[in-house]
Amino acid sequence: MANLSSKVVEYCKSNGVNSVDFLEQVLLQDNSDGAGPFIAEWNLEIPQPSMSDLDAFDSAASDAEYNASQIAKRVAEYGSAAEQLEILVEQGAEALASRNNAIKAKYEKK
Repeated sequence: MANLSSKVVEYCKSNGVNSVDFLEQVLLQDNSDGAGPFIAEWNLEIPQPSMSDLDAFDSAASDAEYNASQIAKRVAEYGSAAEQLEILVEQGAEALASRNNAIKAKYEKK
């Protein structure tokens, strides 16, 4: 199951809002009472969704979380720009592209 914040992001995207500020626009809260996180404050011009509205975005939000994780793994394995430049200079563009494509294949996105 996806995080509430990810579901909110996907809901907002579907309603034409491409970025959400979770410090100003949407405040999430968890009272640690077993009820789980909830929307404590909604300061967007689109209607505030219910939890069941957000549950409809669980699959898209889970995919987005998975893809973000895969991208982070790729970035870590690609190395710094300096490391990639070194490969490019010493081994050529084809070697760098081949290496990076192998990394992308290792960490495929949904």
